[in-house]
Amino acid sequence: MEYIKIKTDDFFHISRVALSGRTQDVSVLLHRVAKRNSTDPKVAKMLIDLLRERSTPSSFLRRTSEAPIPVDSDSRFQLLRVEEEPLISNEPVYAKSVKERLEQLVSERLNASLLLDAHLEPTRTVLFTGPPGVGKTLAARWLARETKLPLLTLDLSAVMSSYLGRTGSNLRNVLDYAKSINSVILLDELDAIAKRRDDFGEIGELKRLVTVLLQQLDDWPSSGFLIAATNHSELLDPAVWRRFEQLIEFPLPDRKAIKTFVFSMLRDSIPDADIWSDTLSIGLSHLSFSDIEQKINLARRAMALSNGHLSESLPSLLSDRDQSKQTRIDLAVSLVEEGIASQRKAHELTGVSREAIRKRTKSPVNPGAKK
Repeated sequence: MEYIKIKTDDFFHISRVALSGRTQDVSVLLHRVAKRNSTDPKVAKMLIDLLRERSTPSSFLRRTSEAPIPVDSDSRFQLLRVEEEPLISNEPVYAKSVKERLEQLVSERLNASLLLDAHLEPTRTVLFTGPPGVGKTLAARWLARETKLPLLTLDLSAVMSSYLGRTGSNLRNVLDYAKSINSVILLDELDAIAKRRDDFGEIGELKRLVTVLLQQLDDWPSSGFLIAATNHSELLDPAVWRRFEQLIEFPLPDRKAIKTFVFSMLRDSIPDADIWSDTLSIGLSHLSFSDIEQKINLARRAMALSNGHLSESLPSLLSDRDQSKQTRIDLAVSLVEEGIASQRKAHELTGVSREAIRKRTKSPVNPGAKK
């Protein structure tokens, strides 16, 4: 029988953590021991093999039955929303840089053994930033689905106990629970609990939440995956920024992304979805995915109630006069050249003069234009 040589301090630390029942933290410590023993390949390999066996995910339902979902001691409401198999209504569309980063996160999880062989760990903590409606929450759902892990979403309103002294305890209980299972946990609207500690407008309890969060981030196990999202990154405590291993910024969608997204929403509803998606990518270019989805669904509801055709309602989405002059001109020209509207109708929708439209269009007369 072979024995692994471990320093006395390491052995004591691992024993103390194991006796406290924190099995995920034991895995983290063993991985650190394996890295420190890289000069002894035999020891490192034995520990890595042990960790690989341990990383095989057990039944989520069985694990959750052993550790019930944390609840608030006052209201008895559950503090987490659990989705064993997250569903996505529309596939996400992201900028190339964002898509590549997300795909690498998935690859790290699916090929963790390769990282272990190189004495590395998968990314444990990621911070998503960007304006509302650009797909941050959807990205967390997509990551959970692609890695075949359950998604845990922290309900911040539930964590904020009516007895403020218990809020820190609620947060700690939630994160300890998430550590105990292989999962993706999403902390949405992180700025609500991780504001700058020099914000003198905040009460002491909210400031103490930052300290609790920092401690948890430092000890997050590689078997778990913590994602935080915020619409107001400027409000975050600087110490919180430094604790995340990766930062991914989600910009407003560009025209190409909008076109792909709109086409996915319209292709089963109208025959000329490709034409409309191209035109709407101009008219809705200043909006987020969420805003675009709301506008298109509003048009769908209007047509369903009137028993009309969706193509009749879509032009109403193009009458936003807050766009730049050049964008409105491009939109008016597209409407005419695609045969969606006459010059007169394009003028009514965009505010661009018929003379300006006539000068820019390929053909001064478009017999196929719809009145």
